[in-house]
Amino acid sequence: MEKLVFENLDALHSLKGKSLPVGEWFTVTQEMINDFANATLDKQWIHVDEEKAAKYSPTGTTIAHGFMSVSMLSELISDLIEIKSVKMGLNYGLNKVRFPNPVPVNSQLRLVSSLKEIEDFSNGKKLTFDCLVEIKGQEKPACVAEFIFVLLE
Repeated sequence: MEKLVFENLDALHSLKGKSLPVGEWFTVTQEMINDFANATLDKQWIHVDEEKAAKYSPTGTTIAHGFMSVSMLSELISDLIEIKSVKMGLNYGLNKVRFPNPVPVNSQLRLVSSLKEIEDFSNGKKLTFDCLVEIKGQEKPACVAEFIFVLLE
């Protein structure tokens, strides 16, 4: 996958309505899930108790938090595009977030996305991305969301 590089935010307008490169697969480890559980205080057994999950979970294993997929969107998008003039990026919000499929530990995920909207914002642009977090080997995705990101020059 080759990262898209733009000189400035105005050049990014050429990407509106178009797909970004498809992200690289990465593995969701138990360590990542545990770290997220500790950071969010969501230590429900389905996420952190491997023995209990093996016995009682429908997947036979622990699963990642749905919000873990959402929290990775800004970084996953940053892996796909770079705007040289940007001094700072801010998570602005989310629309239409859904978690249609659980993410069992050791699943591989990747981002498929496109730039839906680009709007002027004080000292920058507000970008809305259509995001789909795929699970390797699964028909239904882990997460579907509109992610809103502000980039400042």
